[in-house]
Parts: sequence; structure tokens; C-alpha cells
Amino acid sequence: MAELRHRGAKDTGPALQQQPSEDKGSDGELKVEKDVASDTESKVDTGVPEVPVPADDTPEVLNKALSGLSSRWKNWWVRGILTLAMISFFFFIIYLGPMVLMMIVLCVQIKCFQEIITIGYSVYHSYHLPWFRTLSWYFLLCVNYFFYGETVTDYFFTLVQREEPLRILSKYHRFISFALYLTGFCMFVLSLVKKHYRLQFYMFGWTHVTLLIVVTQSHLIIHNLFEGMIWFIVPISCVICNDIMAYMFGFFFGRTPLIKLSPKKTWEGFIGGFFSTIVFGIMLSYVMAGWRYFVCPVEFNNDSNSFQVDCEPSELFQLQDYTLPSILESVTGWTTVRLYPFQIHSIALSSFASIVGPFGGFFASGFKRAFKIKDFANTIPGHGGIMDRFDCQYLMATFVNVYIASFIRGPNPQQGDPAASGPPSRSAAPHLQLPEGTPDGEGPAASAGGGRRLETPTAMPARPERETREVGSTRGPRGQPPRQLWETYSALCEREHI
Repeated sequence: MAELRHRGAKDTGPALQQQPSEDKGSDGELKVEKDVASDTESKVDTGVPEVPVPADDTPEVLNKALSGLSSRWKNWWVRGILTLAMISFFFFIIYLGPMVLMMIVLCVQIKCFQEIITIGYSVYHSYHLPWFRTLSWYFLLCVNYFFYGETVTDYFFTLVQREEPLRILSKYHRFISFALYLTGFCMFVLSLVKKHYRLQFYMFGWTHVTLLIVVTQSHLIIHNLFEGMIWFIVPISCVICNDIMAYMFGFFFGRTPLIKLSPKKTWEGFIGGFFSTIVFGIMLSYVMAGWRYFVCPVEFNNDSNSFQVDCEPSELFQLQDYTLPSILESVTGWTTVRLYPFQIHSIALSSFASIVGPFGGFFASGFKRAFKIKDFANTIPGHGGIMDRFDCQYLMATFVNVYIASFIRGPNPQQGDPAASGPPSRSAAPHLQLPEGTPDGEGPAASAGGGRRLETPTAMPARPERETREVGSTRGPRGQPPRQLWETYSALCEREHI
């Protein structure tokens, strides 16, 4: 970047010096000169060559069908039709099951990485320096090997222990990952070219920040999926709903600009998207919480060598009676409501998707403005690239993962306790505290109607401890062997008086 600034300064300096001195006496000429100088300074400040604008790849059928409309309404119809197509595809891959969802997440991650790296390459390639794209993809391979290796060791422990090559790779997984990264690091050092060190380190940081944003978040998405497909589908759907409804409200009612980074974003769209997403999240959660296919954790069964989604739903996904606060009772006329506790959690997820989630889009808008591009790519007509559609999803994935660890699963009190009789189970941790009183209305906190009171944030039932997995299940507690192996180990310790 600095070299570009210096180069621009050298190119513009002589031109400014060649201006005749007698011209400076005129006020009009001074004004022109200041305009030229300001334009020159703006070019020098950016120091970034413009990335080629992708050509319009809207299907010819749509172009002909919408040829009589203005560009505003044409874009509205193109975005709407393609949005319906993407939603239909989303339903289809959900139907195909969790394995296909994981593969789609991996494909989306690779495409988003490619779109960001391509923008960096447009800057880097102007200096004809070697290995930038090669090293970028190599680091992507290394980071994916590390994260997916950790996931396989965690969720497929028995399968890994059964196969000798996998057991060796699992044992030395982190050392192998570090060795692979160290190889790429040495390759980068050897690729340094004199007079371009600073730019090469810019690109090195560019690659690593991209890995942090894209790969880490997609890894968290897969972890959320293993907790139950509802933790994957509801957050993603809330972001999609907020994006659609904010666009709709902004298109028809938008008058007040929201943020300078995105001039088309309006307060009307932001507020309309917020309330629409809250209602949508509650309704979608109600529908999905009644299906075991969505609420049960995704398990890999060693006997059938396939994923299975079957369990006894926890209290989080069982209908409970809640007593409404007096204010809502006076408005609705209802004393109690019957809800799934997950619906209350969905309010937090929907609020984040509609309030904080858009800042992922604002961040992406600032990034694109820095490089004078409209979209990351032209993969989806009317929408831009894959990264343009998933800029908010990655931020949402981190929040859901942190939310599950903090409010649903909680810290594991058995870890580090040598007196524990069994392996520490990640599902045995306490969840949200139960209010005083049982679902039947017993206890001092129960209302006269026998329901739970809704006004206290702790009025969400705890998620009970999952049953110990059978020997045939490959998924041990996070990083721990299955119970049978643990009991064998404990018996050996007792026999040896350890």
C-alpha cells in the first residue's frame, strides 16, 4: 500500500511542478488547481487499484421478462425470485440430513475465502510477486485440517480408536497441524522480495484475518449443528428473515438513512426487520421444537456407520405453562401461556440477529467501499457473491456457540474432580436455573394458576442430563473416552492403588 502511495506521489509531483507560475494569480485557476490537488490526494490516500467490476450475469430469461421495468423494480424482482430459489434449496439440504449440511458449510466456507482472497490478489498481483494465492490456499488447508481433526476426535472418538491410522493421526494431530503451519510460515519468509516487504506482510495479515473470520466461524457453525439441528436452522433463518424484512420495509417505507457505510439502509427497514424477526423466531421455534429430528443432538452410530438423530427431548423442548406479567395480562386477557422454553431463547437469538447481526453487513460494506467494489463477486444475480449473503451469518454463529456454552450447557462441574465416578460429560452440566416450584405449580414461586412466572429471566427450565451413550456410540464427551473405557480405566487404577 505504501509503495502505491509513493508511486502516485512521484507520478503527480512533476505534473504539478510544470504549471506556469503566472497562472497562480487567477482565482479561477487556483480553484481548479485545488480541485486537481484534492483529486490527486484522494487517489494517493486510497493507494489501492480498483478491482474489476463483475459483469451483470442476470439470466437472459429474467432480463427479457423484466425489460419494461425500471432498474429499481427490476432489481427487486430479481432479488425476490433468487431469494425464493435459495430458500427452497435451503429446505432441500435440510431434508437431506446433517452430513449434507456439513458439506454445504464447508463449500460455503471455501467460496467465501476465495472471494476475499481474489480481492487481495488484485492488489498483490500488480507487483508480480510469487506465492500469494498458493500460500493462502495452503494456510486454508492447514487450518481446516486442524479444526476438522479436532471435530473428528471429539465426536467420532470410538471410530478413531478402532482404526490404527486414525488413532495415530489423532494422537499427534496438533503436532502435525503445527508442523504444516510452520512449513507455510517458512515458505512465506522465503518468498519475501526486496522493496516489497511491507506489502507482502500486509497480504500475510490479510490471509490470516480471512482465515479467522471465515474458517473459525464455519467451524463453530458445525459445532452448533451437533448440538441439534434447531441450533443451526433457527439462527440462520432469523438472519435470513431479518435481511428480507429489512429490505422490504426499507424498499417501501424507507426514508431515514441508518448508517453512512450503507446509504440504502434505513431506520424504517432496521426497525421493521427487528419486530418481524422476533415474531418469526418465536413461530419457527414453536414449529421445530415439536420434532425430535430437529431438537436431538446429531450422533454418529458406530453400529450402522451413519448419523442418527433420536433422543428423549429435554425440558427445553417440552411445553410449559407460564404466567403472564400483569401488564401483558391486561392487554391480552390471558392469565397463562403455553410455550416451549426454547421459544424464550429464540427471542435472544432473534434480537441478536436483527440488532447486532446487521453490523456484520456494515463491516462488509466498509470493506467493499475500501476497494471500490459493489459486491464480493457475481455468483448470485441480484445478490452478489456468497460472502455478500453470509456476512452476517458468521457473526451469528459465534454468538450461538457462546450462548449455548454460557446459558444452555454451562461449565462442567465434574471436570477436574478426581472423585467423580464417571467421565465428565458435556451434557451433564447445569443449564438455566429452574424457578422455585415445579411445572405442576408446587413451590413458593408458583402462581395461583399453577404456571411459571414469565417475568424472571431464570424462569426457563434446565436442560436435563443426557443419558449415558451406549457402547456402540462413537461420540464420547468432549475429548474424553466413552463410559466403558472410563470404567475400565477406573478399575485398573483401583487395582493398582493409584
